[in-house]
Amino acid sequence: MLTNTMFWQAIDNLAAAHKISCSRMAQISGLDLTALNKSKRVGVDGKPRWMSVGSLVKIMNAMNTSWADFVQYFPAEYDSDRR
Repeated sequence: MLTNTMFWQAIDNLAAAHKISCSRMAQISGLDLTALNKSKRVGVDGKPRWMSVGSLVKIMNAMNTSWADFVQYFPAEYDSDRR
C-alpha cells in the first residue's frame, strides 16, 4: 500500500537524484519555495497532506521525469507489483 510517507520520500529521492534541495526543486518547478518543506507535509489538523496532481506534474515536467520513472523513487518497501 502506498502511504503519505512513502510518497514524500519519493519526492525527496527525486530531488536527491538531481543533487538539489526540495526547495530548489520547488522553485525550478514554479512552486513556492516552501511547498515541499517537511513542515508542509502535515496539515494543521495533524492529518497527512497529499500533494496535488497538478503540483506533482509541474515537478515531474521540470525534472524531466515520467510517471514510470517517478515510481522508481519510492522507497524499497513499496511493492509496485501489488498496485
